Amino acid sequence: MPSDIVLIGPQGVGKSTVGELLAKQWALPQCSMDELRWGYYDEIGYDPALAQQKRETGGAWAIIQYWKPFEAHAVERLLAEQTHCVIDFGAGHSVYEDAALFARVQRALAPYPHVVLLLPSPDLDESVRILADRNRDLPDDIRQTNEHFIRHPSNAKLAQFTVYTKGKTPEETRDEILQWVRSR
Repeated sequence: MPSDIVLIGPQGVGKSTVGELLAKQWALPQCSMDELRWGYYDEIGYDPALAQQKRETGGAWAIIQYWKPFEAHAVERLLAEQTHCVIDFGAGHSVYEDAALFARVQRALAPYPHVVLLLPSPDLDESVRILADRNRDLPDDIRQTNEHFIRHPSNAKLAQFTVYTKGKTPEETRDEILQWVRSR
């Protein structure tokens, strides 16, 4: 049984769903970054009013850029605190334009032997289409940032294994991850 597994990937790809299935299979806790991140952000001065102002004046991209230092800190803290669990990151927690922030996240993930990227398809254009359709109720600017998360090289650099989910149930995705972990 692995001691930890980390799931990364774009918004709506199924990280939390698959994480829950893996956690149940291994009888381990699930640690979801989306549930824990705000406490970590607050540790280093997250300002909700400033975040809201950035969202209102600059759209999704502006708030995502504001979040980046907080996201890197949250990754470091979550990985330092949580052990023997299944971890699913938020979509932005594994994508960085800033080389120093990316290096911090790489260092934090270095000890983890099971970092899995979930994508719908090896064809990034198809992945964009699938997730845009799946997330069609979200504002356009959020869907556009998700396209950035799909196309950005950070996820591929961090992952040790990629699972393509198109045409698979969450259980089949879980089983593919299990098979990979057991083969290592």
